[in-house]
Amino acid sequence: MTADPLLALADLPGVRAAIDDARSACERLRWHEAFRRRGREARAESGIRAARASAELEGARVPVARVRAMAVGGPGTGSADALVHGALQAQVVVESLMPELGARSAPLLPPFAQLLATIHRAATAGWLDAGSVGRLRSHHIPDDLRGLGAAPPASDVAGRLELLGRVVDRSRAPALVVAAVAHGELMVLRPFQAGNGTVARALFRLLLTRGGLDPTGCVLADEVWAAAPNPYLAAAARFATGTPDDMAAWLRTCADGVASGADRAVAVADAVRAGRLD
Repeated sequence: MTADPLLALADLPGVRAAIDDARSACERLRWHEAFRRRGREARAESGIRAARASAELEGARVPVARVRAMAVGGPGTGSADALVHGALQAQVVVESLMPELGARSAPLLPPFAQLLATIHRAATAGWLDAGSVGRLRSHHIPDDLRGLGAAPPASDVAGRLELLGRVVDRSRAPALVVAAVAHGELMVLRPFQAGNGTVARALFRLLLTRGGLDPTGCVLADEVWAAAPNPYLAAAARFATGTPDDMAAWLRTCADGVASGADRAVAVADAVRAGRLD
C-alpha cells in the first residue's frame, strides 16, 4: 500500500494543537441554535461573506450589502463587481457540493481536475479572457499571486494537479491538513492564468465541510485572512519552500483561520437567528 504523504504533517511543530483548537471552535459552531431550522440561511450568508473576503484578497473591496444584492440580481458594471460576483459564483458551486447538515451522504464530487475547472469557470467567466476560463494555463507566468515566487512551468501543471487530486481523494490525514495542503498547492502551482486564489479558498471551504471538520459550511476563514493579508500570503510563500518548518507555518495559518473563522460564523448565525443581517 502506498504511504499517505499527509499523515505526518499533523505532527509538525504546533500543528496538532492548532488543529485541536480549530476542531473545538467548529464544534461550538455546530451546536448553535440557528442550525436547528435556519442552517441553509446561515450557510448562504457565510458564502456571501466568504466571497466578499476572497475578492478583497484579490484587490476588489465592496460592501457586504452589495454582495447580497449581486446574489439576487447579478453583477454590476465595474471591474470590482465582476471579481466579487465571480467569487460569489465560486461559492455557489462549492455549496452545491456540500452535504446538508446532518445528512448521511453528500453529492458526488466530479474528478478533481474537472472540479477545479468548474470552480474556475464560475469564478472568472465575467472578467477573464474566454480562452482561459476553466482551462489550465498555457503560459509560463500566471497573472496573479506573483509575490509567492516563480510559478512552476505550465508543462508541469497537469501532472501536479493529477498527483494532488489523488492525494486529496485518498488521504486519511485530518481534514484540516488535506484542505490546507490543497489550498497551498493551488496557490503555489497557480494552474490557471488568473483567479487561482479564489479557486484555492473556495476548495478549502468545500474540503473542510466534506471532511467533516466544519459540517455547517459556515466557517469564515477568508474573512480572517482578508483582515491580515500579508501574513496569509507570507505563509503561502513559505509553504512553497516545502521545508518542515514552513509547511508547519502554513498549516497553522490555515488552522488559526478556521478557529477564528468559526467565531466569526457564530456572529453570522446569531444575526440569522435574530433576522438582523448587517
